[in-house]
Amino acid sequence: MSTTPPDTRSTRVDTLLRGATAGAYARTVRRVVDDVASRFAAVTQPWSGASRRELTELVDRVDLDGPGIGTDDALHETADLYASHAVWFHDPGYAAHLNCPVAIPAVGAEAMLAAINTSVDTYDQSTVATLMERRLVAWTTARIGFAAGDGVFTSGGTQSNLHALLAARERALTDPDGARLTGADRAERQGRLRILATAASHFSVAKSAMILGLADDAVVPVATDADGRMDPAALTEALAATARTGGVAMAVVATAGTTDRGTIDPLARIAERCDAADVWLHVDAAYGGGLLVSPTRRHLLAGIERARSVTVDFHKTFFQPVSASAVLVRDPADLARTAWHADYLNPVEDSAEINQVDRSLQTTRRFDALKLWTTLRAIGPDGIGAMLDAVCDLAAAVHADLSDDPELHLVCGTDLSTVIFRYQPDGVTDAEADALVPAVRRVLFDSGRAGVAKTVVGGRPCLKLTLLNPEVTLDDVRRVLNLVRDAAHGILAGRELADLTAPPCRDVHPHLQRTSEGEPR
Repeated sequence: MSTTPPDTRSTRVDTLLRGATAGAYARTVRRVVDDVASRFAAVTQPWSGASRRELTELVDRVDLDGPGIGTDDALHETADLYASHAVWFHDPGYAAHLNCPVAIPAVGAEAMLAAINTSVDTYDQSTVATLMERRLVAWTTARIGFAAGDGVFTSGGTQSNLHALLAARERALTDPDGARLTGADRAERQGRLRILATAASHFSVAKSAMILGLADDAVVPVATDADGRMDPAALTEALAATARTGGVAMAVVATAGTTDRGTIDPLARIAERCDAADVWLHVDAAYGGGLLVSPTRRHLLAGIERARSVTVDFHKTFFQPVSASAVLVRDPADLARTAWHADYLNPVEDSAEINQVDRSLQTTRRFDALKLWTTLRAIGPDGIGAMLDAVCDLAAAVHADLSDDPELHLVCGTDLSTVIFRYQPDGVTDAEADALVPAVRRVLFDSGRAGVAKTVVGGRPCLKLTLLNPEVTLDDVRRVLNLVRDAAHGILAGRELADLTAPPCRDVHPHLQRTSEGEPR
């Protein structure tokens, strides 16, 4: 047994943030901020391009069971490992997923909330933080058009969708007199519950059905039109077919900004069908929620006020650091059905207290609302909306730019900021173009020079740009598209050479010594 005393530099009390260590905290954070700022200024491509093998070796080299090395050395080591190989969403070459550069006031608020470490589950742990979040929920529901709505911040769109569908399930499992079904009656009804959504809805809809204990066939597909939007006539038929086969329509999920095309379902017409059938309408506006503050495109969300619940991701089109999302409901009673009480936390007799754990699926929860609060105060809602308008305008300009491109062909339109296309010049077959999609994406990712995504539209794989940086220009996007072209050219040229029985380099390469048979050594 070792008799060497443990190194307690990293565990002693002076590593904790308190009054006596406030100076050390300030010095530490300044060093981190200076280092990160210098890295931001020096970024020239979205990420380092290091291989997974190289990164795995770097990660595995760190001895997590070893003695502490002190705060400064630990942060220096962490920056070399993490920041050196992070993916930088602010770089113009990044155009892959729904990741945005973040507002500086929100980053400042993030530092504040991380240090103070408020948990907004109960009022006695959070005080003014709870009141600020409640005010932001009211602000958002008013923007949606809910006269007296409610809601709560969540970790992201997946949790927001789950929470909304949980509330819809509980409504569907409640008798007309307001009593909650139990026992065999509850099990029988739950087995017949159905969620109606299009194939373009977020994968979290099907995942939520599984988590909520619904049947394997609980998600009923609703057909779309040629632009990928839910077809209201098809919804009418799907609702009727669900009833005919003994199902109970628990909810209809409409999407305001699909992840692939960035299209918005016809919310008002869908709401008419849901109202007629007395079915819960949930609008997943994780992507398109920023339109609530758009000076020019708010009309694209017409009808959202008729939903029973809405998901908004502030860490997408409100330019907030992850995580910051919310689930909003038109009727506060819908969230009340999912409340749970514990004597040690939120006892029933303290119901007059503003304990947000009564609304949330989480208990301990960060004060993520502070980031949005600070951004709104810094630049105003119109400032946020103008940034969203900028990326939507950029997408429209890229679409126009590619309208007659001989190599890059647009596949579909968008309501927001996505560009879906395929590389397929004359002479390249559909099958060849299909194979180029993952190959081009991999070449660009491995190089670290650009990030593009892929999806499937109409049964064909496609490349996709998701434009969420309002500082990116049309020339920046053209550079990314030129990298796509260069990668595709190189892949096709390599395949042509590989298919030749006698590649030309065998005859002309100056450094290959010939044998008497004419073959290179």
